[in-house]
Amino acid sequence: MQVTLFGYEFTLDLDYVDAPASAVREQLRAYEAGERESFDLEIDYPSGFTGDVMRAMADIPSGETRTYGDLAASLDTAAVAVGQACGRNPVAVVVPCHRVVAADGGLGGYSASGGTEAKRRLLEHEGALELGER
Repeated sequence: MQVTLFGYEFTLDLDYVDAPASAVREQLRAYEAGERESFDLEIDYPSGFTGDVMRAMADIPSGETRTYGDLAASLDTAAVAVGQACGRNPVAVVVPCHRVVAADGGLGGYSASGGTEAKRRLLEHEGALELGER
């Protein structure tokens, strides 16, 4: 499913969401409008490491960030491996890979359309970044 949020295109693989596309679109619209901070959608996490990283990302509250290293420490792995798993997230925004940032204060990467500018916009929307920060 293709959706546009804040002017950026996102591709969500609904094979990982146990809800109709209309429900996903409605929750994303409410998120963009500032009426929702989290999603009430059942996620079918992939098995293995990517699913483990996605679960850890899902636990990061709106308005907060964690570093790749923070997640790596909690999963007993390397920060680079966490970054690679973030890039494989099939339901960006819903599972908030944008809330995972670099230890040096930078944004790190972002595989969705718009790259780090889209990531910055999502974090600004959630109050995790001030306009122009990072």
